Amino acid sequence: MRELLVVIDMQNDFIDGALGTEEAQAIVHFVADEIRKYPAGDVFATRDTHGPDYKNTQEGRRLPVPHCIRGTAGWQLCPEIAEALGEAEVIDKPGFGSLLLAEKIRAIAKEEPVGLTLLGLCTDICVVSNALLLKAYLPETPIRVLASCCAGVAPESHRAALETMRMCQIEVIN
Repeated sequence: MRELLVVIDMQNDFIDGALGTEEAQAIVHFVADEIRKYPAGDVFATRDTHGPDYKNTQEGRRLPVPHCIRGTAGWQLCPEIAEALGEAEVIDKPGFGSLLLAEKIRAIAKEEPVGLTLLGLCTDICVVSNALLLKAYLPETPIRVLASCCAGVAPESHRAALETMRMCQIEVIN
């Protein structure tokens, strides 16, 4: 079985920028170490991507903190993560979950059996969204989330998202 790694939104704005947290800063080294365990061709990364009209979007009206605006320093992947990713594919996504990511992985899964491991930011928004989307696209594919390589908006919502994923038959590790 081919094991794929999905790295969710390890961007500056979520680590030490506009929406950064100490918990996010604490996982960077562990995420980079995990990425290095996989060949670049077996790693996909996502990048939360907004335009200059962010405040006029539904998300922007509910979370009026501009972040991950295409082309800004906050939109960029954290340097340690970018270095670890090397030539891995990076997918820009305009919302919480990425249909393009799910479609790409489903295409691989049609050719050979795969297992998926997810990690990244934020557990309670984009990680859970992508985990559930991938589970819907690939219901028989084993999907894991590395809890120690994820951070949420707050510790309580991080734990709640992990429990939600467990209830949806996504394996939560450590």
